[in-house]
Amino acid sequence: MIETHYDCPCLENCPLSYAMSIIGGKWKMQILCTLNNHGTLRYNELRKKMTGISNTMLASALRELEEAGLVQRVEYLEVPIRVEYSSTEVCDRLMPVLESLSDWGEEMMSMAKEKGKEE
Repeated sequence: MIETHYDCPCLENCPLSYAMSIIGGKWKMQILCTLNNHGTLRYNELRKKMTGISNTMLASALRELEEAGLVQRVEYLEVPIRVEYSSTEVCDRLMPVLESLSDWGEEMMSMAKEKGKEE
C-alpha cells in the first residue's frame, strides 16, 4: 500500500479534490496549457486558440483561474483598453504535474486502443 500525506482521497478536506475543483471543468486546463505554451496573450488571441469556447465561458473560466492565482490579468488603460493574460508562478509549478497526468493519460489511451484491437 502506498502511504500518502493524507488518509483518503474521499475525505471532506481532500487536497486532491480541492485541486481538481480549481482546475477541473471543460476549459480550465486548456486555458492554462495555452497560456503556458504561447505566453502572454490578449483575450481575443487566447479565444482564437481555443476552438469552441464561448465568450461567456472564457471570461468566467479566466476570472476563476485569476482568483485561484493561476492566471494574471493586466489591464492597460489605452484606447481601446488592452487586457493581457499570462500564467503565474503558481501555474508554472502546476505544469509538471499536468505533464505527468498527460503522460499517464497517453499510456491509458494506448492501452485502451490495444484492448480494442484485441476484441
